[in-house]
Amino acid sequence: MSRKRRNRGNNAQQQAAPNHKRPPPKALQAPAVFASPTGFETDVPHEKLTIAQAKRGTPANRPVRVYADGIFDLFHSGHARALMQAKNVFPNTHLIVGVCSDELTHKLKGFTVMTEDERYDALRHCRYVDEVVRDAPWTLTPEFLKKHKIDFVAHDDIPYSSAGSEDVYKHIKEAGMFVATKRTEGISTSDLITRIVRNYDIYVRRNLQRGYTAQELNVGFINEKKYRLQNQVDRMKETVRTVEEKSKHFVYRVEEKSQDLIHKWEEKSREFIGNFLELFGPDGAWHVIQERSGRMLQALSPYSSPRGSPSSSPTRQRSVSPDSASPSPSSLSPPSTPSSPSRRKKGGRSSFKAATKYSGHLQ
Repeated sequence: MSRKRRNRGNNAQQQAAPNHKRPPPKALQAPAVFASPTGFETDVPHEKLTIAQAKRGTPANRPVRVYADGIFDLFHSGHARALMQAKNVFPNTHLIVGVCSDELTHKLKGFTVMTEDERYDALRHCRYVDEVVRDAPWTLTPEFLKKHKIDFVAHDDIPYSSAGSEDVYKHIKEAGMFVATKRTEGISTSDLITRIVRNYDIYVRRNLQRGYTAQELNVGFINEKKYRLQNQVDRMKETVRTVEEKSKHFVYRVEEKSQDLIHKWEEKSREFIGNFLELFGPDGAWHVIQERSGRMLQALSPYSSPRGSPSSSPTRQRSVSPDSASPSPSSLSPPSTPSSPSRRKKGGRSSFKAATKYSGHLQ
């Protein structure tokens, strides 16, 4: 009973307690805004923070303003990972990203693939970016930091030598406003450009196949013909490869069916040979039938005797004496009739042959 009362009391307290649910996160429906040319303006006093204070958290109306700058040409996953780290370095962070212009970048670093407007727009659509500063300075000055109310600057910890300086972030590090991020190994804008340059012919042929003209690709007449010929050769190779694969598949199927037929033929031949041996072999049924039929014929048919013999019964033949068992040719010959000498000779030969056959039968 006491447990039930306690449970009832707990349920009553849970029902009476207000339902504090966190509101669902707002979906990102618009790109990041551009920074105002006049800088960041707010009625809330902007006091300088230390890294320890920023890590403990700040009021909602006072997020930590972190700045990250770069060229961001051919925006890739390495850039996004660096901005993700800068966004999450503190619990409540407002990330500002500065992008240098084409003129400044071409002068101090080199030619870019993307224009400055394309690079600005790429940063605006990164989910970690809250604000984009166009035409950002190469070296950060105290006036720029104060103008945009920047608390900390995020970048990788490797010294960045440029514009006659060993490290353009040296004074930021000395002021205690630097937070380090980690680089993503294996990918960079220089690596991507190197891949394109290394496989230049492949990409030119690829774009020619997709409808780009040689003039758009800055390709000469001879190289254009060469690339188009290579494309035709590749298509022929692909066709031959496809035909080879299909022929291999067909041959495999034929071999498989032929093996099945041979296997069935071997089984049928073994079965036929076995049945033949069972029927016509030494111990087969055919020899048994022949032997039995021979015995029956011997039992049913009497022994045949030649004409003019004293008796045709087998009992009388057995009672004949040994001397008379082999009769002489003269006794077996038929009665003589008057005939010519030639006929007598022929009759004598035939009677002698008959007597010989008869004597062999008796033996």
